[in-house]
Amino acid sequence: MKHRIVILGAGYAGASAAGRLARRLHADDVDLTLVNAEPDFVERVRMHQVATGQQLRHRPLTDLLAGTGATVRVARVTAVDVDRRTVTLAGPDGDAPDGAAELGYDTLVYALGSSMDDHGVPGVAEHAHELASRPGALRLRERLAELAPGSRVVVVGGGLTGIESATEIAEAREDLDVTMAVRGELGDWLSPAGQRHLRGTCDRLGITVREHTAVERVGATEVLTGDGGTIPADVTVWTGGFAVHPIAAATALQVSERGRIVVDRTMRSVSHPDVYAVGDAAQAHGPLGNPLRMSCASGIPMAWQAADSIAARLTGGKLPNAPLGYVHQCISLGRRDGLIQFVTSDDQAKPAAPGGRLAAGYKESSARARPT
Repeated sequence: MKHRIVILGAGYAGASAAGRLARRLHADDVDLTLVNAEPDFVERVRMHQVATGQQLRHRPLTDLLAGTGATVRVARVTAVDVDRRTVTLAGPDGDAPDGAAELGYDTLVYALGSSMDDHGVPGVAEHAHELASRPGALRLRERLAELAPGSRVVVVGGGLTGIESATEIAEAREDLDVTMAVRGELGDWLSPAGQRHLRGTCDRLGITVREHTAVERVGATEVLTGDGGTIPADVTVWTGGFAVHPIAAATALQVSERGRIVVDRTMRSVSHPDVYAVGDAAQAHGPLGNPLRMSCASGIPMAWQAADSIAARLTGGKLPNAPLGYVHQCISLGRRDGLIQFVTSDDQAKPAAPGGRLAAGYKESSARARPT
């Protein structure tokens, strides 16, 4: 009987794991199934481009995995039973796809990722737009297209998503008034050179940066700050971080305080050896014990590590021993500018941080890389 491998989620981590497993293992020996809620691969790191009206290439998962022997199932995951080793699925209309509500597995790769984290701030769900999903980016695109010149856009959050969103919107719509609300200092994790380039870009694009500004409430036409002030907003874009899918926390899997599955260096669950977790869903550590951040830069190497570990255990090969570390952070600052912040393996900024058109081109080439 074939060994059944089921991969949940086809983001960067899940799609990468599926492609690598298909190359490492023979179709005569394994039954490889990739489950995803959408039929296409969604380039999540480009959602700020979708929001400003840019068209991305169509990337069906069946095309990405063509010739590998892997099966793509378009369905939503509603539950995982790690004791029975089954996954409960539902179709887009809430019914079981193909007449089967359960999918059994021998090895599970959990890569359901994350969604917007509102941190319990009132008004975010009702009034703010998010860029953690394609539907959210499409809704924001429609709203931005409706805005008249002089309208005010407030981007809440100063991380990578916030920076890329604010600069993309400001470049694409020079007629809008774009403001960033940042809890600390803008780009405070960057080197001095990186911070200078980022601030220069924001100045060039006319972006107002409100530093040391905590947002306490989001209203229909304004953002209320912790110091009792208000920032007028015709559109609010919430980029305040990510929360993992809640399914894992509802299982018997050992999870972190944030609901991420705790894994060892091979991406294997520390509580259930037939489950692997990759991407935002997993709590993994770098070479110096540093927790890997939620990012594409973490998710893809984690997927490779998991795939190689599964293949090694099934074939009697050698387990991978390469530590997972970082090299750089690539940040797009609109279509004509970018920033490459070189970092240590544990993600601390090095002095070098080249920016400009060459950095934008490098970022673009990285984003275009095939996920599988």
